[in-house]
Amino acid sequence: MQGRIFKWLLVTGFLFCLLIIEFLTVYANDEPLGNLSQDWSKAVIQDDQEEDLPDLDGGAENSGRELQQPVDLRILQQRYPDIFFLRGPTDQKRVALTFDDGPDPRFTNDVLDVLKQYNVPATFFVLGSRAVANPDLVKRYQNEGHVIGNHTYGHPNLVEESDLETLEREVTRTEDALNEIIGYRTKLFRPPYGFLYNELVEKLGEMNYFVIAWSVDSLDWQEDPPEVIASNVLDNIHPGAIILMHDGAESGGDRTNTIESLHQIIPALQEQGYEFVTVPELFNIPYKK
Repeated sequence: MQGRIFKWLLVTGFLFCLLIIEFLTVYANDEPLGNLSQDWSKAVIQDDQEEDLPDLDGGAENSGRELQQPVDLRILQQRYPDIFFLRGPTDQKRVALTFDDGPDPRFTNDVLDVLKQYNVPATFFVLGSRAVANPDLVKRYQNEGHVIGNHTYGHPNLVEESDLETLEREVTRTEDALNEIIGYRTKLFRPPYGFLYNELVEKLGEMNYFVIAWSVDSLDWQEDPPEVIASNVLDNIHPGAIILMHDGAESGGDRTNTIESLHQIIPALQEQGYEFVTVPELFNIPYKK
C-alpha cells in the first residue's frame, strides 16, 4: 500500500513539474515576467487614479462638442473685444499653448515633463474639483512658470444650464479653491466646450474676468494618433495663435497621444521661428485680480 502511494505521489509531482516548465516557457517566449508585473502595476495605478478623479459634469469632450455651438467664437470676440480673446497679434511669431481639464494625475505630470524638456511655458485652465483633489499638481504648474486659469469647478455645459447663477457659482468656487492653493485669484477663464452666449460673457466681465478662447484646435480629445494631432496644429498655425489641447480627460479617456504629439509640435514650431508664450504675455494683460 505504501509503495503505491509513493508511486502515485512521484507521478503527480512529475506531472506538476512538467506543467510548471510549460508555463514558464510560454511566458519566456511571449514576454518577460518582470514586464508583466510592471504592466499590471501600471494598470492598478491607472485604475486607482481614475477612481479618485472627479469626472466632467457636462459629459466627455466628444459628446459635448457634438452639440450646436450657441454663438460663434469669432462673433463673441467682435462683440466683446475687451473681454473675449480669440487670437493674439499677428505681427510677431508668438503662439500660446493652452491645456484644459486638468490637473489629471494620469497625464498632467507627463505633459509638464515635455514642456520642461523644451523650456516652453503654457497656460492651464483647470477644474476646481480636480485642483482640490490634486493640489500638488496645481503647485507644480505654478512652480514651473506656467499660468493658471479658471475652467469652472465641475465642467458643466453652461449654455445647457442657461443660468447666470450656475456660472457665478462654478467660477467663484474654483477661484476660491485656486486662491487657497496658489495664493492669487486668476483673471483668466475658459468655458467648457467653448460654449457661451452674450449674457454669460457680460457676467464674466462683471466678475473681472478675461475670457480666453482659441484659434487652433488640436482636436486631441478625439484621441487620434499623435501624427494627426500634430498635423491639426501645424497645418493651421499662424502668428498669434492660441492652441487648444488637454492635459485632462474624462474617466476612461486617454491623453497619451496628446503627450506624444507635443514632441512633434514644439520642435517643428521652434524650427519655424515661433516663440511660445503664456496667454497674458501674448496679449499683454494681467492674469491676477
